[in-house]
Amino acid sequence: MGESSRSAETFGLCAGESALAGAILPDDSLRLDHIGIAVRSIVSSRVFYEALGTWVGAEETVEHEQVRTAMVALGASRVELLEPTSEDSTIGRFLAKRGEGMHHIALYTAEIEAKFAALKAQGMRLVSDSIGIGAGGQRYFFIHPASTGGVLLEIVGDAVGAGKRE
Repeated sequence: MGESSRSAETFGLCAGESALAGAILPDDSLRLDHIGIAVRSIVSSRVFYEALGTWVGAEETVEHEQVRTAMVALGASRVELLEPTSEDSTIGRFLAKRGEGMHHIALYTAEIEAKFAALKAQGMRLVSDSIGIGAGGQRYFFIHPASTGGVLLEIVGDAVGAGKRE
């Protein structure tokens, strides 16, 4: 991972306000890709997001995850609507326990294999032992909330067969 010339002041921190002041911060190798929202119905949720003035993409079913998804375009990032196709799926159990709401935050990296290997080597608790293939053929893996301060974090890479994003 390379270093950036950006300092803590770039992020609105003044010297003395933080231990990061004057420190070199990580590069831009990771960026927000989407926020996953568990919903009971994409059709019902689509009404809200379209009323908000956003574009909601076509629905796609990911059979092995037992989930139907639709992406809501929001500038450089997105909201992923997640509707279970089975009550016994990960999203179905999430809804039964917690109700509708934020399920995960996803970060994009162009180097998903390297990120997976590095996190695994550092002892981070990963949800699976390999990188999966999800909606749109996008490669992904999840980091357990026990390793992230209580938030389910998804790392996504380019779709299988796609070039790297700019």
